[in-house]
Amino acid sequence: MTDSSASTPLPPRNVSAPSDRSADASLLPTSPLDGRLLLHVSVSRLWQVRDHVDTNRGGLVLCGNEAINKAMELNRQGFNAPLLVDPELYTSHVATEEAPFPQTEGEGFSFEDPLFDDPLQMSLYRQRAAGVTAAITPTGYIQAEDSDALLAAARQVNALDDPSVIFAAPVDVGWLQEDDCVGQLIGALNLIKGPKALMLGGQMDPLGRFPQAVGNLRRILASVPGVALMRTDLAVFGALAHGASFGSYGAISSLRHIVPPGQPTQSSKAIMRAPHVLFPELMGFFMGSKIADSFASTDSPLCYCLVCEGDGLDRFTSMLGEHQRQAAAHNVEVMGTWLRTVMAAAPGYERQTRWHELCRAAVEHYPILNASIDQKRPFKPDVQLKRWASLIPDVPLTSNSASAGQRTR
Repeated sequence: MTDSSASTPLPPRNVSAPSDRSADASLLPTSPLDGRLLLHVSVSRLWQVRDHVDTNRGGLVLCGNEAINKAMELNRQGFNAPLLVDPELYTSHVATEEAPFPQTEGEGFSFEDPLFDDPLQMSLYRQRAAGVTAAITPTGYIQAEDSDALLAAARQVNALDDPSVIFAAPVDVGWLQEDDCVGQLIGALNLIKGPKALMLGGQMDPLGRFPQAVGNLRRILASVPGVALMRTDLAVFGALAHGASFGSYGAISSLRHIVPPGQPTQSSKAIMRAPHVLFPELMGFFMGSKIADSFASTDSPLCYCLVCEGDGLDRFTSMLGEHQRQAAAHNVEVMGTWLRTVMAAAPGYERQTRWHELCRAAVEHYPILNASIDQKRPFKPDVQLKRWASLIPDVPLTSNSASAGQRTR
């Protein structure tokens, strides 16, 4: 038995842009997604974070088998923040020049109109029928240097002549290794008239793989107007600081990067005995059991987010449902604090500097903390965090600074 409501699109969603943006008309958002940090979450884990979504600054990106149905349900319940559905075909299908938007089975619709034999059109229709804020293209995984598949996808989206569609570009991080590849990626993304969302593929921490990856991401953000960064980790704050239109942060580690189709997922050898917890001062995720063990002989670090309210970070010590829920909610609240801190600075140099200072302070805190607890297994900063901390923003060249430079010569 099929759900007859699925064939009737819901009314367009009326979601306002973040309310704290500048009143300057030149800085006002051009879409309800602009400046927002969305939470990328599977339907099965939505219960952990649903009540902590910031409707003024955030929103949801649902993924998983029931994402369409859950989006319809949330809309009927009056969910009042941006809501997207990620088709995430890139997790199972590789894009090719012939089929950048792979055909899948079990779409759940049957139409005589040949238009719906097109997997791109079908996916966009199903998302819109669920009442999403904007529809995301069902792009396959774009392998490193496969410019033919990338361009084929871009041309098909442009042929839609619909600037409301978000072009998903799930690319292997190998695209960020060489200058020529970065230039090709920038050129292809700039072909898209509407919004585009970069997603990075690779095992573990993709941006930690190449020394130049973070810098090249910053180059893309500076060169492609309207680009977003989705399904990522710490990098989303760096992206927003460097001009990304919006971003999405993965609620769990598997949603903070893309494992290339056909590859087994690589992970640390540690057994998951507790949920991953954001340690605010270190700007990193650590297992709750690791935090508890490290502070067993000393005072636990306290957190004052709306979930913790002054409780210690050493309490997330098991995979029981309530521990998982509180840890996930804590993580969302900490991310919201970072977002407010970064976006409170003026766009451009000041915002980039604010992000750089946060990363640098976190990196410098590691040796101080490790010395205070004197553990055999110290806390270690992610490679990516150290690279963001080392990327000092360029001072903008103004007429005044140029004149001052001339006078001092």
